[in-house]
Amino acid sequence: MSSIGTGYDLSVTTFSPDGRVFQVEYAGKAVDNSGTIVGIKCKDGIVLGVEKLITSKMILAGSNRRLHSVHRNSGLAVAGLAADGRQIVSRAKSEAANYEKVYGEPMPVKELADRVASYVHLCTLYWWLRPFGCGVILGGYDRDGPQLYMIEPSGLSYKYFGAALGKGRQAAKTEIEKLKLSELTCREGIVEVAKMNLWCTRRSERQIF
Repeated sequence: MSSIGTGYDLSVTTFSPDGRVFQVEYAGKAVDNSGTIVGIKCKDGIVLGVEKLITSKMILAGSNRRLHSVHRNSGLAVAGLAADGRQIVSRAKSEAANYEKVYGEPMPVKELADRVASYVHLCTLYWWLRPFGCGVILGGYDRDGPQLYMIEPSGLSYKYFGAALGKGRQAAKTEIEKLKLSELTCREGIVEVAKMNLWCTRRSERQIF
């Protein structure tokens, strides 16, 4: 893809002759090359897990977190560029706080996902901006029960029973499909997500070191 977009990948508002937006596709590649993140919807809540790639043994544990709390009833996991992810987290926290200040109750998860997706999509509309080089899995619990959403760099937002992003997304999706999520509790879900991320981490370490 490096040369095929020549002349059509200089701006996010430039479409190629076959209707593709190369900058959005490049952002998707950044997500695909990052550590795996997994989210599953259990019968009593949401479980999110991340595989943190350790590119150097000198890195201090806990730096560049990719799991974030948005509000007391919601959180998200980031795949892709961590710096871009922090901007999305900041916007999500701001939206949730403003909603509670105005309406006096926690922000519904669907509304939060829609507003975050609109913010991500905004950066694909103007030539002086670039798409966020990260994807987000957002989960929470409200009056409608547990809900899970995945937001892509293009601004698309989908609701899922289980979702995965990153290098090991295909293997993680295969494992998620084997689970009976309607019968799974969060306590059991944590174990299953940990198994997926442990497998992805071991594979990544073999590639790096």
